[in-house]
Amino acid sequence: MDVNIRVDREPDHATIVLSGPFDLAHSSKVMHAVQSAEAHLQGCHSADISLAQVNRIDGTGAVLLARLLDRLAANGCRTDIAGGENPEAARVLALYRQRRTDHPSLPSRTMNPLVQLGATAAQIPAKINDAFDFAGRCAVALPKAAAAPMSVDWRSLPRLMQEIGADGLPVASAANLLVGIIVGFLGVSQLGRFGAVAFVPELVVVAHFRELAPLITAMVVAGRSGSGLASEIATMKVSEEIDALRSMGFDPVRWLVVPRCLALVLTLPLLTWIGNAMGVAGGLAATMVITNMTARAYIHATLDHITVANLLVGLVKTPFLALAIGLIACGQGLLTQGGAAAVGSRTTNAVVQSILGVIVISALFTFFFVLLGI
Repeated sequence: MDVNIRVDREPDHATIVLSGPFDLAHSSKVMHAVQSAEAHLQGCHSADISLAQVNRIDGTGAVLLARLLDRLAANGCRTDIAGGENPEAARVLALYRQRRTDHPSLPSRTMNPLVQLGATAAQIPAKINDAFDFAGRCAVALPKAAAAPMSVDWRSLPRLMQEIGADGLPVASAANLLVGIIVGFLGVSQLGRFGAVAFVPELVVVAHFRELAPLITAMVVAGRSGSGLASEIATMKVSEEIDALRSMGFDPVRWLVVPRCLALVLTLPLLTWIGNAMGVAGGLAATMVITNMTARAYIHATLDHITVANLLVGLVKTPFLALAIGLIACGQGLLTQGGAAAVGSRTTNAVVQSILGVIVISALFTFFFVLLGI
């Protein structure tokens, strides 16, 4: 199929139909077709562009077409691209047009705090809309990934699980152990005044299994692994690796986001389960240090309160916490524009938003379980 740009001209309107391969191998033909089409579009006020018959497009073809559309816009011709007929070609073309028109804004030298607060508040609806849009794209990517498994980078899944789980295990275990010690000390100091030290094991189990272990583990993973995922994807975006994936026909959401979210969903429950054991060990150590309770008595009291309800209440929320971390981290990485400073800024935003999202989701689950009386 040869390269062709057909122009159906009316007095003030034109319909442009593109067909054939718009790639590097046919760049000379694309350039000739673009020049010929531009000559037929002189004085046109509006134009509809059809990409339905474009069977292949890469960066070279997108740049040549973007230059044509820019020249038409400079001459006062409004263009409308029918992206629904060929969404991949429309996405590549829109990407190169955006890169040609985006200019970094200079930071304001002086900004009143109230003005800054108002500007931040004005951006909230757009950010919420972007978040729902990205979540929707990820939801749509799941059935497509199941239908086309080769569109997902499954080879990176073992590496991601090792980096998130095995490499993060020491930090998550240490954090849960220290929190268990703190809860044990507080339980002994407060319940000891009423002669109720025997209830310290129950306090440690209920507090750690239901709330603290999932929350602490998720916050550690958000700070350690979430920042790594965000910076990795942000670096790929800055170095134009994401653009290369799109040019080759790969969806970055399916290729990058799906395996990372899956690795988090599979790994975080395991880390939380280990964190539960470390929390119990921390409470045991704290109780034995400042009371006369033996290890056997503490373990016996602990086993009486390790129920299915206490265990599942904490574990059932971990996949949702992991999904929130993955979506926020990957979403911030894909939004990166600029250089090294932009990578650092997006990584910071990913960590802050992930920790905040983890706290909010955990609070919502707690409220829901309280309403159910669990």
